[in-house]
Amino acid sequence: MNTATATHNGPAGDGADARRTRVEMGRVAHFTRAEREARGKAARAEVPRSSHAAWEPAPGRRDPVDVLEEQAQTRVPELVPIRYGRMLVSPFTFYRGAAALMAADLAGTPRTGLHVQLCGDAHLSNFGAFAAPDRRLVFSVNDFDETLPGPFEWDVKRLVASFAVAGRDRGFDAKPREAVELAAGRSYREAMREFAEMRALELWYARIDVEDLARQWAAQATTKQRKRFDRNVAKARTKDSMRAFDRLTHLVDGHPRIVSDPPLMVPIEELVSPEQRVVLDDAQRKLIRAYRGTLPSDRRRLLERFRYVHTARKVVGVGSVGTRAWIVLMLGHDDGDPLFLQCKEAERSVLEPFLGNSEFANHGQRVVEGQRLMQSASDIMLGWLRTPGIDGVERDFYIRQLWDGKGSAIIETMNPAAMAEYARVCGWTLARAHARSGDAVAIAGYLGSGDGFDRAMASFAETYADQNDADYAALRHAADAGRIAVETGL
Repeated sequence: MNTATATHNGPAGDGADARRTRVEMGRVAHFTRAEREARGKAARAEVPRSSHAAWEPAPGRRDPVDVLEEQAQTRVPELVPIRYGRMLVSPFTFYRGAAALMAADLAGTPRTGLHVQLCGDAHLSNFGAFAAPDRRLVFSVNDFDETLPGPFEWDVKRLVASFAVAGRDRGFDAKPREAVELAAGRSYREAMREFAEMRALELWYARIDVEDLARQWAAQATTKQRKRFDRNVAKARTKDSMRAFDRLTHLVDGHPRIVSDPPLMVPIEELVSPEQRVVLDDAQRKLIRAYRGTLPSDRRRLLERFRYVHTARKVVGVGSVGTRAWIVLMLGHDDGDPLFLQCKEAERSVLEPFLGNSEFANHGQRVVEGQRLMQSASDIMLGWLRTPGIDGVERDFYIRQLWDGKGSAIIETMNPAAMAEYARVCGWTLARAHARSGDAVAIAGYLGSGDGFDRAMASFAETYADQNDADYAALRHAADAGRIAVETGL
């Protein structure tokens, strides 16, 4: 596990080179603990921790609007204005949708060569609660659309910078923002040192249960904060297929169908002709059978208990808006036994132009394999497929349950102390996710026991938040000038 990525690719090595170095002729290299520690310290000598603090745009940096418009070329045209509308709500929502911009920017920064499975979009809103297979709520990274192997610090930089952007959005002064940013970096560093001392299986099973998180939170939160936290957790516990069935369906001629709420939710029959609908319904059943083949055998048996009923296109997220996302209603024993699946398009990771192509030919599989590697417990219905769309173009998708105890932190109500605590939880969580795929001993050796790395991350975060403000202003200017179409309020 830890030793699997203990390779000696240099800081400039891309993900594909790292994988080739790691595994040759089916053999995995295993290094001693001393060798792994030495590797981390050698990386520190070549790429000092302080080198991560600096940020300035590269000469000839692309126009951010051009990058976003390039992404829009493969998306559903009528949904792209909604994406821009959501990104323009604030610099923070812009940041959520600007993973491609930051990937290009990070490509020009110093690289440690210490590779892990990256989330690829590790901003603070891509962490949250969900129900593990044992039905306990756990807290983890929960978005993997951009996942790919790469240098660990890329995820850390995106995470810490997200706290700088969110802190500004909340109106925090420089000092409180710095405290939050330092908390995120310090938590990551200290957790990685903790994981470096763990036994391999102990690390693999490590996770944060929301109940444990609640007890820690209660010790230092105000009464108002505790009540808000409890309400948020209680709401997450109710989010399941039964709740989705109650909220998202109605009866049509006595049969349950997904409600219409265009453009955010559009049933399949509103997108195609009646003749195409018959063909597509039959194709949908075949696709479910194909998806079933990507599940473990016990999950296949479970899925076989459900029959296909209805499909609708659904708009989700901020950065994902415009990619194709479908929700699929299936029923088991009767109308009171629903299963809602989300089938979400998986495009090429924004990291691939800079870190090399994924080892997986199907990007849905890339997302699923990355998620399974980074999470201690994943959705039991996680799978993938490739299929032609209603336009005849073949695309990759990954599939999961639509709602399964999912909950997110309420960023817009956090004061500096609450955000600092949340930063510590996210830092620990990201370190655990990285330690599952990377070499925790080498990374801990690189990070060291001092706060040099933490301060470098905080410095980078503030400078990059300035860049994010400038990019947000460029998108706003493009909207005001009529260069892009924007749909607000959706």
